[in-house]
Parts: sequence; structure tokens; C-alpha cells
Amino acid sequence: MKHLVLAACIGAMTLTAGAALAQEPAKKPAATKKAPAKKSAKKATPVAEVPATPNGEKWQCELGHAIYISGDMRRDEVIVVNWEAKEYRLPRQATVTGADRYFDARSGLDLVVIPSKAMLFNKNLGQRLADECQNADMQAGGAAPTVAGALRAPVATPLLAAPAAAPAPAPQPEAQAQPATLQAAPKP
Repeated sequence: MKHLVLAACIGAMTLTAGAALAQEPAKKPAATKKAPAKKSAKKATPVAEVPATPNGEKWQCELGHAIYISGDMRRDEVIVVNWEAKEYRLPRQATVTGADRYFDARSGLDLVVIPSKAMLFNKNLGQRLADECQNADMQAGGAAPTVAGALRAPVATPLLAAPAAAPAPAPQPEAQAQPATLQAAPKP
């Protein structure tokens, strides 16, 4: 009998608690609608303080994208890349291909620079973010300002230039006469 009374009391409490909880959510949405409006007004002010132009050299990419790179790619071990209004510090990685590669495992950003262009990847998402990125000098026909770009020979200089040769000694008269007679003789 005691168990029956106890079960009835628990059942009654559950019903009254359920009715009270059902009424509370109706009150909460009205309170939450006012709170986001106040927060959005507070968030709007810091956005205005962000500088309009990022630091670094602008590299124009395809599809209207642009990246800004701060640092000297020929000697710095860490460069700063500004992508979509966020700055990322990318350390240099060793490569066997001769390309310059800067990769940050935490953010997943991977910048690969070859003499003709740069490509930006997000390894965490498995996506190419930007391609065909070039600075103003590269768009004018120059090479990338990197170690790999410095290795590329200018177009005006031939890749295999012969060293300046010393003047050849004067030919001997006997050596010249003999080949001439061989050329004039008919072949059997």
C-alpha cells in the first residue's frame, strides 16, 4: 500500500512539473529574441575597427581572390599570409621539388610557390582555396620572389651558354689540302 501511495505522489509531481516546463519555453523565446539584437549591435563596432587594407604584398588570384604576403620569401623561415581578412603565420617546409612551401598544420593552410604562380590549399578541408596567384612583378613577366624563382634564368639569357673560347691556332697547310682531295675524289 505504501508503494501505491508513493507511486501516485511521484506521478502527480511529474504531471505538475511537466505542465510547468511546458509553460516556461513559451516565455523564453520572447526573452531570447531581444538578447541577439543587443549582441549584434555590440558586434558591429569591432568590425568597423578592422583596417581596410591588409599588410603585405598583394597577390592577385583567379576568380577575384587575393592574398597578401608579408615577409621575404628568399630568406625568412616564417611568412604571414592574409587570407579572407585573417592572418596566418606559415613556416617554411623543406621540399625535394624545388618549389617553396609554407605550411601550418594547426590552421591547415598550405602555400606552394613555383616561379610562375602560387597556390593556396587548406589541407584540413582538402580544398584548393586560391590558384594562379601572382604579384605585380610576376604579372609583368618576372619570376616569383622566392628561392625557386631566383633559380629560374631570365628569358634573354640562354640556359646553356658556352664559355668564351680562346682563339684557335692557325691551321697547317698540309692538313687542309688532304681533306679537300678526299672530298673531290669519286666514290667507287
